[in-house]
Amino acid sequence: MTPNERDGPGADGPDTRDSATDEELLARAARDAASFEPLVRRHSAALHGYFARRAPHAADDLLAEAWLQAYTARRGFDADRGPARAWLFGVARNVLSAHWRRTERQRPGRRSERIPFRDDPWEAVDERLDAAAVAPRLRELLSELPPEERELLLLVAWEQLTPAEAAAVVGIPAGTARSRLHRARHRLRTEAPLNPLDLTGDKS
Repeated sequence: MTPNERDGPGADGPDTRDSATDEELLARAARDAASFEPLVRRHSAALHGYFARRAPHAADDLLAEAWLQAYTARRGFDADRGPARAWLFGVARNVLSAHWRRTERQRPGRRSERIPFRDDPWEAVDERLDAAAVAPRLRELLSELPPEERELLLLVAWEQLTPAEAAAVVGIPAGTARSRLHRARHRLRTEAPLNPLDLTGDKS
């Protein structure tokens, strides 16, 4: 069978890649590279947003690097350890961490744990908020959170991951992630000038 016959809707029936789950596609991609393509179409926008909110000037390059690494490591995906989306964000997280380490080496004296915010990261989160008044205080509160709490909060609020998916991204138990998210949300609710529920990803 030629590659075109294998990949197209030929004698073996219609192409089902676009209707397959992410997990099914990754399993197929281990032996059929073309099955990786729908994953790129499905998740490129979300992964680009992840990079753009954290390293806007390098987002395009980081996205390309993340997809290359994900493709190279595709045979190592284990659905028992979490969903495919969390695995992809985990790859993106590793790429971003490597980028920050390179940046820190080039700029000695900069704090490596600080989240590099965009000029106005809240503009697309909730248009009902008075961003001019609220965003600076929220930035300050986020910068004061422990890094492990802040990262989980942003994965849930910005990337729309579930707590369980965010836990898989950073490699911790789901219960631990929920506890950290609870602490972070409680502090924001207590100290923010307006109730920031829409900014914390709390759907409960």
